[in-house]
Amino acid sequence: MGVAAMAAPLLAFAQASDTWTNAPHRWQLNMGEGVTAQSMNAYSAHMLALWICVAIGILVFGAMAVAMFKFRHSKGAVPDKDFTHSTKLEVVWTVVPIVLLVLMAFPATSKLIKMYDTRESQMTVKVTGYQWMWKYEYLGEGVSLTSRLDRKSDEIRQSGVDARTANKANYLLDVDNALVLPVDTKVRFVITADDVIHAWWVPALGWKQDAIPGIVNEAWTSVNKPGVYRGQCAELCGKDHGFMPIVVRVLPKAEYTAWLNEQKAKNAPATPAAPAAPAETTPVEPAPAEAAPAAASAATGAAAAVAG
Repeated sequence: MGVAAMAAPLLAFAQASDTWTNAPHRWQLNMGEGVTAQSMNAYSAHMLALWICVAIGILVFGAMAVAMFKFRHSKGAVPDKDFTHSTKLEVVWTVVPIVLLVLMAFPATSKLIKMYDTRESQMTVKVTGYQWMWKYEYLGEGVSLTSRLDRKSDEIRQSGVDARTANKANYLLDVDNALVLPVDTKVRFVITADDVIHAWWVPALGWKQDAIPGIVNEAWTSVNKPGVYRGQCAELCGKDHGFMPIVVRVLPKAEYTAWLNEQKAKNAPATPAAPAAPAETTPVEPAPAEAAPAAASAATGAAAAVAG
């Protein structure tokens, strides 16, 4: 019953992932490989450490089993008092773990260095965490968007109904505006926060980065497979911490370019209307010069007549 209770969240997590590329699946035990170089590096380092631990476990528990059954007191075994204080044995079980740690440290360190190498990036996205949403800014493109929990999930969580009966795919893992990225492109992220500490985490990308107010952290990714990849805020940031999911939609480059142009058109300022052309007026021609004395004498005669 305890194992079933522990597995229930994972199963529900997998069932809600109908349209989620690289999503967890039923009875999954191992970590996912992901869709980036960083995630594959993390997976290979994990597998190296796993098999080393498996080999150590087999040796240790095998030796324990042999000691327990072959050297039992009932079989007349006599303890070797010098075994536990053997200098050779002390050297062996000190040197062997050190060698194993060094063997694991070299690949882990080199891969960790590559994970933070943001040089030669082809585009930059600024990620800002808020309580409780994300803002994405495509630096140099004049495009930005705010990503919140989708309205349907928000309605379900506030209605009090059992979410398992609500027939909502990707419940609490969907947003109104997804972050859109092109495939096979090195994308540099600059990550910060406006209010409290958040953490931007998409498991398929292979890394997690803190978003801290007043500090700008860096990360990068290059996704090799188009699809939809989901994550969540991984830092306890307040009462709605569980309701700020992350959705990354990776498109082929041509589709991404079309989407970016569409967003630029939406964000473009409205073009002011052209001013109306002035109405044409007919110029009034001045009276001829010789008509002026005649008009003056006529006016003088009229005035004299009135006076007489």
